Amino acid sequence: MRVRKARVLVNGYGVIGKRIADAVVAQEDMELVGVADVVSDWRIKVAATKGFRVFASTASALDPMGATGVKLAGQLDDILGEVDVVADATPKKVAATNFERYQAAGVKSIFQGGEKHSLTGHSFVAQANYASALGRTATRVVSCNTTSIVRTLGALREAGLLRKARGVLVRRATDPWESDHSGVMNTVVPEREIPSHQGPDAQTVLPDLDVVTIAVVAAHTTSHLHAWSVELIRPATREEVLDAFRSAPRIAFLRADQGLVALNSTHELMADLGRSRGDMWEVGLWEDSLTVRGEELFYNYQVYNQAIVVPETIDAIRALTGIEEDGYASIARTDAALGLTDSFV
Repeated sequence: MRVRKARVLVNGYGVIGKRIADAVVAQEDMELVGVADVVSDWRIKVAATKGFRVFASTASALDPMGATGVKLAGQLDDILGEVDVVADATPKKVAATNFERYQAAGVKSIFQGGEKHSLTGHSFVAQANYASALGRTATRVVSCNTTSIVRTLGALREAGLLRKARGVLVRRATDPWESDHSGVMNTVVPEREIPSHQGPDAQTVLPDLDVVTIAVVAAHTTSHLHAWSVELIRPATREEVLDAFRSAPRIAFLRADQGLVALNSTHELMADLGRSRGDMWEVGLWEDSLTVRGEELFYNYQVYNQAIVVPETIDAIRALTGIEEDGYASIARTDAALGLTDSFV
């Protein structure tokens, strides 16, 4: 019987971190102890207005943050002894330097997909390998695109249909809030290496997955688009494939004949549904364009890069702390608290 909630600190209150913090607050079996960062702009000030305890991630950030009026509860090292797990959402490569701090404090830690698999030796997608994360000291929630690959191809494999998969990823140029910083304009840039890193990254979760990915970067910020060509083990019907996707968590269907014809239209839908920040945590898979021809399957889906890894991070907290041993029970709790669905309208 659980005697207390999992105590969580979020280090890095940016695009992903602020979403993780809100998701932790929504869970009845978790407590958000605080958030930490090195910035003192509007982002961390919003955290303070929400009543979150704010800590400086580094000693050198303590005075500059305080000088701008941010009310600080201390610095990161002051609070590590009071938490069970740190969800680290600091920028790429910064997180790796924090790992030893967490280990020295005896605190479990969760990293995001910008870090290498070798940092923790374990990469996580709840529906695929929750059990292997139980009780670990650390794990890495894979990237947004990799998460979607494991969710969808994992569903096909679980249904006994998947032989191999080849996917093209049309990646957004940058996060929406950074659109003024830099990025691709009026062009599409093919990534030089094939496979792109997402295919091998998916294999850190599902080692025997036969997958190759090709990626291009496009001049938009409204999430990613995937186009998949899959070889099935045997001829299947379209309904069999749809049933495989329906049986998996965190896949929701979109329909072009309902006006959901492009990436921007789903953003409008999420806002109209009252989703926090207009987020889509699910893989948004276009049902009416999914095509099966004998042993060949073709489909498209959308990946909302700012949100899709958030429920996975919540499940990783439960797995590492051991407050829930059943992966699908954790998924159900997370999804109910956040409002995930398998059908938007």
